[in-house]
Amino acid sequence: MTSSGVSLGTVGAGTAAIDAAVPALVAEKFASRLFDQDPTLWGTAAEPESANRLSWVTLARSSRPLVGEVSALREKFAEAGLNRVVLCGMGGSSLAPEVICATAGVPLVVLDSSQPDMVRDALAEDLEHTVVVVSSKSGSTVETDSQRRAYEKAFEDAGIDPRERIVIVTDPGSPLDKSSREGGFTVVNADPNVGGRYSALTAFGLVPSGLAGADIEALLDEAESVTDLLAADDEANPGLRLGAVLGGTQPLRDKILLADAGTQIKGFGDWAEQLIAESTGKDGKGLLPVVVGDSEPDELAADENLVLLTAEDDERAPEGEAVSTVSGSLGAQMLLWEVATAVAGRLIGINPFDQPDVESAKSAARDLLDKGMDAGAAPAFTDGAVEVRAEGPDFLGDASTLDDALRALVDQLGPQGYLAVMAYLDRLRDASLADVRAPLERTLERPVTFGWGPRFLHSTGQYHKGGPAIGVYLQITTEAKEDLAVPGRDFTFGQFCAAQAGGDAAVLADHDRPVLRLHLREHDAGLAQVTSALEKLAGGDAR
Repeated sequence: MTSSGVSLGTVGAGTAAIDAAVPALVAEKFASRLFDQDPTLWGTAAEPESANRLSWVTLARSSRPLVGEVSALREKFAEAGLNRVVLCGMGGSSLAPEVICATAGVPLVVLDSSQPDMVRDALAEDLEHTVVVVSSKSGSTVETDSQRRAYEKAFEDAGIDPRERIVIVTDPGSPLDKSSREGGFTVVNADPNVGGRYSALTAFGLVPSGLAGADIEALLDEAESVTDLLAADDEANPGLRLGAVLGGTQPLRDKILLADAGTQIKGFGDWAEQLIAESTGKDGKGLLPVVVGDSEPDELAADENLVLLTAEDDERAPEGEAVSTVSGSLGAQMLLWEVATAVAGRLIGINPFDQPDVESAKSAARDLLDKGMDAGAAPAFTDGAVEVRAEGPDFLGDASTLDDALRALVDQLGPQGYLAVMAYLDRLRDASLADVRAPLERTLERPVTFGWGPRFLHSTGQYHKGGPAIGVYLQITTEAKEDLAVPGRDFTFGQFCAAQAGGDAAVLADHDRPVLRLHLREHDAGLAQVTSALEKLAGGDAR
């Protein structure tokens, strides 16, 4: 069906889910209550969290004052010859601006990593013409705080006043807000009643995007064009219908394959991935989004649900047992998918606004930093340039080679399972490693996700630890070519990145998930060795 601003087509399981779930949602006035910010929609236990997390439904209108504020800042920086915008942020704070700017065709450097080589490269490039946006609700996110410290020092070392180059986006009254204003920095406040992954149309999404040159007023116009439609208690409401497709199939098809089928929106799957996974993966339940690029599967497993992201003028009808098509402008689709995720959370029976296991991984990383990185277990064995160890259930057996270890890991895959590849590497320089995802998926005949660490910790990381215990996990870490100190801290970026990986593996192991950890003792040789082994695995030698 086509509605103003968005189009949704369904067949088979998706249509059946709409028929089964949407009439009841309309009868209880779910949509209008959502847009009235009713915190009772997800049950009593969720009320304290949802009571201060629902302002995202009003952002198409309430964010309008940011348009002029950001435009004035952009003009000021342009007059000073500053034309390179770097964003320091994690999760929703980085993924929304990334897709907004990529779709608009304007450059934005997204620094959402603690990998020292990646941080150093960002610091070294064209500092003279750089403006830095530091995005954090409270300022307590260690990655973002470390990046801010690194940029402040880099500017000072270059004889540049950091206060003239750094813009802070944070919640009003947060520790970062107070310290930044006292320090003389430019601060733009975001709506405090919006969680990170729903913040695309707040200052977190709009400030870096607008400074980079994206038309943020048009983005808000697109969202506003569908606001009344999505708030309507009507069976034609596309938010209710897409929510039913995602969370209402019977039995639940909980692997949501997101395929680029010609959409004009660049990288939308990555943004939707963090929205869905972090919102729904908890209490042993959840939806696992799998970003498959343009590699649409020939057949779907019984637990898979394929969503084709199509162009706005694409009128194709979906075909298959569990296939849907979704199209529309970027602003309209952002609001559509946020509504649909809130609906899916209701149907699954979880609170879509908390992220308990993201916090557990952060705590485990801090513990490792406090104890020292030598506190972890020794490798089970070393093969060439790669150290191999396992955490969680004992699955390595008598494995003595990298190939043996990979086979032992995928042998843990059950009929409903998935493989998660988690690479704590430089996602720009090492981007080709992600090419192994699709061949692995075809060979294993199970979904394969690929996440760059630490950014995935704020998206699929929640699902991996809080969702169903059906995954197997391959973690890849590396020795940095050169480590980098975090100014004012007693740890380096390399130590922090290692602690994040170790903490994540420890929490997965505590949840009885099998984790294979591969550490590249020498980056280039180790990466080549791991890539070759994964290509061999994807060639069908493993099973």
